Amino acid sequence: MRVATFSLIAVAALAACAKQPDQISAVDIGDRAYANYSCRDLAKEKLSIEQDLANLTAKQKSAANGDAWGVFLLGLPLSSMSGGDQEALIAVAKGKVHAIERTQAAKRCN
Repeated sequence: MRVATFSLIAVAALAACAKQPDQISAVDIGDRAYANYSCRDLAKEKLSIEQDLANLTAKQKSAANGDAWGVFLLGLPLSSMSGGDQEALIAVAKGKVHAIERTQAAKRCN
């Protein structure tokens, strides 16, 4: 009985852990969001989002590693519990980059 209870708690704790950034899928952002941007504006916007994404990725890696240690030592995903998980923001940023890239390709930007 104790092993089953411990196993359920461990599975629940691991499910609540922050994902590594490369395991986070992009949210589908419609191409129309960037339809009125010029090629120059698209490039500037993409650079800005990629910089934000790099910062979010660093925070997410830290949260994922903190959760792994928290679960290992205490059985709790401490980083996720304290708001360190950036998964939603990363998914949106990745989606924006993909939408911009599709728009750049459609407009034949260099």
